[in-house]
Amino acid sequence: MPTLRWLTRDDDIRAAETVPYRLLEEVPELGFGDRDTGNMLIQGDNLDALKALLPFYAGQVQCIYIDPPFNTGQAFEHYDDNLEHSIWLGLMHGRLHHLRELLHETGTIAIHLDAEEIAYCTVLMDEIFGRKNRVGLCTFKQSSVSGPKSINPGIVSICSYVLIYSKNKSRWKSNKVYRARGRDDRYSNFIHNVDQPYTEWKTIPLSQAIENQFGESIKELKKKFNVNYENKIHDFVISHCKSVVRTARVKEKDIADEAKDALRASEMDGSKFFCFERPGQTTQFFYKGEQVAIYEKKVRTIDGLRVTAERVSEMWDDLLSNNLHKEGGVSFPKGKKPEALVKRVFEMFSDPGDLVLDSFLGSGTTAAAAHKMDRRYIGLEIGVQAETHCRPRLVRVVDGDQTGISKAVDWKGGGGFRFYRLGASVFDETGQIRPDIEFPVLAAHVWFSEVRSPWSNPDNLSPVLGIHHGRAYALLYNGILGDKTASGGNVLTRRTLAVIRAALPEGFIGPVTIYGERSALADASLVREQITFKQTPYDVKARA
Repeated sequence: MPTLRWLTRDDDIRAAETVPYRLLEEVPELGFGDRDTGNMLIQGDNLDALKALLPFYAGQVQCIYIDPPFNTGQAFEHYDDNLEHSIWLGLMHGRLHHLRELLHETGTIAIHLDAEEIAYCTVLMDEIFGRKNRVGLCTFKQSSVSGPKSINPGIVSICSYVLIYSKNKSRWKSNKVYRARGRDDRYSNFIHNVDQPYTEWKTIPLSQAIENQFGESIKELKKKFNVNYENKIHDFVISHCKSVVRTARVKEKDIADEAKDALRASEMDGSKFFCFERPGQTTQFFYKGEQVAIYEKKVRTIDGLRVTAERVSEMWDDLLSNNLHKEGGVSFPKGKKPEALVKRVFEMFSDPGDLVLDSFLGSGTTAAAAHKMDRRYIGLEIGVQAETHCRPRLVRVVDGDQTGISKAVDWKGGGGFRFYRLGASVFDETGQIRPDIEFPVLAAHVWFSEVRSPWSNPDNLSPVLGIHHGRAYALLYNGILGDKTASGGNVLTRRTLAVIRAALPEGFIGPVTIYGERSALADASLVREQITFKQTPYDVKARA
């Protein structure tokens, strides 16, 4: 696998690896609504914040959408989007590593970029996520060939791109998503007695059915409805989709053996329909030696409306950015993305209740869309706009904001979020655990450093953190045993070992890793007892 090299790569990787674990400190007065929804808005550097999230959320995020700086050479009001390539690559490398750790095994990451850095990012993603996990590259048509850019020299740029990778393609989860399209005018016949048995079906031209419905000729209808004529016809087709049909030639080799008799019978007798019923599948119909396609199969409900639909492809030219400046009630020139774009990503790669994340939150679009779509979310934003843009926007969402995708998802308001800032690191400048760190916080870091998954028992009142792959893990810290003396409950002794053994599941005889200030047991005793002792803070910090 090729590895992308840049001038400061080694320094950038070392710097990302040595970022300390920091605490997330809630700011209650900046939260809003229901605090127990699991939604988080975090203000602070996203590399630090991502690392702070790992002990608690590693492997938990179903879908990540990020809209990092495009590196376009423009000076934006809220971002310096004029980074040298090497700086941009250094910024992205460490963050992508942490994002991968946060992603669930079945999860997806979508990265929104323009042509400036898309090639470099693809190579980075191949390295970090693996080329085998590349899902695809979608093109987002975000503007039209108009205005000053249409007269500038060179190629007119109207598109950006969404690069999509899975965490593990063998376990990857995705949903089939459909988009509205115009009427398919190849369906030109109409079964006027569709409610009768199929052997008695009779067809007339669709135009005749329309004339019968409206009591006027097609010529008169076109004149009457003018530019709305096609919409009227489309509405008629949708409402009568079980009757609107077309036929198409089909070769015997392309259908199941069991259906061939029906096809041949329709060739012999062109006066009626024949069918092949498939248990658990759609019935196949044949007429005059051809297969029958029924318009009903092309109709779906999208955003509450019955429409002609087709599967979403890699070309996203239907997501209009009209009135984008009004979405969410916040101004974010040249940096805001439409909620409809994020909605598509989340529809394809997550379900209601799933946890989603954006570490370049910007104006808060991702969080707003996730909130309205009943996804739990974590949004990270470094600048003051976490308070000036993201928070006010989410407050409006909770209160029932009706911009963006609200009408499409029937959003009425509700829910809430908590607001956090980055606090002190878990370890001080001398490498010692800060004295105000509580047991559940250190326990989460110990568990994550050992098994690389979040600790899921913060209410635990036992020194035993859990068992992973046949090995138990325990922590003696902060008087978990009720003894806070200097040589008491934080030291591994025969007494504290007995307490740990008593807290293990009945019948457990496997090895145990124990963290503590020091061990009073001889090395031979540790070997005999299948104990691996690790000293805090040194062994925690070394593995952080």
